Parts: sequence; structure tokens; C-alpha cells
Amino acid sequence: MKKLILLLAVVTTFNVTAQTKSELLKHFEAYHKEMKGQGDVQGVINAMTHLNVIQPSQQRSDTLAYIYVTEGRNLEALNTIGIDLNATDSDINTEVKAISLKALNQPERAVVFYEELFKRNANSYVAYEIADLKTQLQDFASAKAKVDYGLTNVKPEMKRSFYESQRPYEVSLKGALTYMKALVVFNMNQTDNLDQAITLLGEALVMDANFNLAKISKDALEARKAKGTTTPEKKN
Repeated sequence: MKKLILLLAVVTTFNVTAQTKSELLKHFEAYHKEMKGQGDVQGVINAMTHLNVIQPSQQRSDTLAYIYVTEGRNLEALNTIGIDLNATDSDINTEVKAISLKALNQPERAVVFYEELFKRNANSYVAYEIADLKTQLQDFASAKAKVDYGLTNVKPEMKRSFYESQRPYEVSLKGALTYMKALVVFNMNQTDNLDQAITLLGEALVMDANFNLAKISKDALEARKAKGTTTPEKKN
């Protein structure tokens, strides 16, 4: 009789727990929908976190990390999904790691994930990011190869945003890749390739007159050229 009572108590507890879990899931699913409808990003993050605690899911973790990264909360994104490269990771998971590590100034780690993305889906966007990181790592040959790929496959409608000025702006991806090519060829040989780099930056500005970063770089290289060709004053 005592065993029967104990069994009934365990079953009852299990049913109550299952019912509570089910009710919590419904509650936070509804909460998530409401926060999403209101455009409340922090509310969506809270809802997703609770849902993932109640019913863990890699897909939920990936989505939560993606929301963090779109908000510029890169460390939180990586804390959610880690920094390991796994062949089974989703594209979103891999992209979040790539973006976050680049934003956190970890080019050596970030490039590994961008290269994985390029293997899965080679395109001009990812080619630009790899070229940028390879340039930072002074692997100019690899950077140029990715720039050349990007320029060969870029489409007119492709754009890239830049944030170095007070007001963010957008340029054509072709213009961005041309700018990146200028940086690469200049760094490959800062003396012999100076004129070529200036010409490329000029081409980028013809494509996008608002390309502030290209203008700053072109002005700097032209100043360098002028300084190098200035005839020294004769001393009596």
C-alpha cells in the first residue's frame, strides 16, 4: 500500500511538472510573439532565453546569438554559442561567430569562420570580408585572390555599408572591392604600386562619390606621393 501511494505521488508530481512546463512554453511563446510585434528587441531576447531554458534547442541558441550580434552585443553572442568551429554548425551559427570575432578584433579567429562560409557559399560579400581580414594579417597574396574573385562575381545591386564616419553610408560592393584592391596592391609594394593604388581609389570614387574611406585613403597616398617627389631645397 505504501509503495502504491509513493508511485501515485511520483506520477502526480510528474504530471504537474509536465503541465507547468507546457504552460510556461505557451506563456513565453505568446510573450515572444508580443515582443516581436512591438519591436522590443530586449523583450524578444528575454523570451528566447526563457524558451531555451525550458526547452533547449540549437536552433533557438543560434537565433538568440544572431539577435545579439545584430544589436552589436558580440561577446554575448559568442557566450551563447561558443567559438568552436564544427562541421555541423548552421550557416547562421558560423556567420555569428565570424562577425562577432571580427568586431572583437580577433582577425585570426574570425577568418577561419569566414573561410568556412566561403566554402559553403562562395560570394563577393564573404570574399570582401576575407580580403579585409587577410590584409590585416598581412597575407596580401590571399587577400588579392579573394578581391579578384569578388570583382569577377560581384553584381550591380550588391552594396556594403561603412561606419567610420559620424553618419553611416552605403556604397556599391564593386566600389568597396576596388577600394580593398587598392589597399592590397599598395601594401604588396608601397613604392612600385603607389600610382596603381591611387588610380584604383579614384575608380572607387567614380563609382561612389560619397565613399569617404576611399577619399581619405586617396588623399593620404597622394600626399605621400607629393612628399616623395618634392625636390629638396638647394643649400648654399
